Amino acid sequence: MVLKLGILASGRGSDFQAILDHVKMGILQNVEIKLLVSNVENAFVIERAKNQRVDAEFIQGSTGMKFESNGDREKFREDFDSNVIEVFNKKGVDLVVCAGFNQIVSNVLVKEFTNRILNIHPAYDVKRFGGYGMVGIKVHKAVIKEREKISGCTVHYIDYTVDRGPILLQAKVPVYENDSAELLAERVLVIEHRTYPKAIQLHADGRVQIEGNGVDVDLKSGSWEEKWNKKQIKYYLYQKDEWKKQGKNLAKILHPDV
Repeated sequence: MVLKLGILASGRGSDFQAILDHVKMGILQNVEIKLLVSNVENAFVIERAKNQRVDAEFIQGSTGMKFESNGDREKFREDFDSNVIEVFNKKGVDLVVCAGFNQIVSNVLVKEFTNRILNIHPAYDVKRFGGYGMVGIKVHKAVIKEREKISGCTVHYIDYTVDRGPILLQAKVPVYENDSAELLAERVLVIEHRTYPKAIQLHADGRVQIEGNGVDVDLKSGSWEEKWNKKQIKYYLYQKDEWKKQGKNLAKILHPDV
């Protein structure tokens, strides 16, 4: 059975690209991207999708708009999510994947896709560095300000909270003494691009059991994780070349003190 993905994205689309690359390389298996929806009309992720022959649609989002009341904003978000549900259901979407999506999901979408909406947050400790307003570079600035030694990313299911849904998978990166928020952001992004596809594969393979806010993830039986790591080496090498094209040394980004 093929798991059909509906992607929600708002910006450059690097997480979307990483997921698509894993699919194209045959690493992420029995998974198909059916549709990308962006709430930002000129988002680069739309161009990425079209260049890769992935269906893409723009639906006007609430980000940047002014509303007379919080109730009006919430109604707009609910209408947006209702439109998303309609286009995703037409495509037979099984799992919604938020990949750099800058709009809070309403209860309308959560109810329709309960335990079937994933998000990735650019911090390891989502309790301290997640929630309302903790997005993008703000997260990394907060991590550095608190002199944390570890950061990373967290893939979680979206529920009726913000960044507090059941955690599927996490990955760590070190925080170095002389790090800037921008350097840390790059390091976390590298690991995001490796972690999100892995989380999606775990869901697709039926290795995730959700009970309340807890998640039981089977990484070991059948040597699943060992096999995944071997397959993903192909992406590591590709990722290294892609960062090199940008004039960046991937090894130095991950371990600048080596």
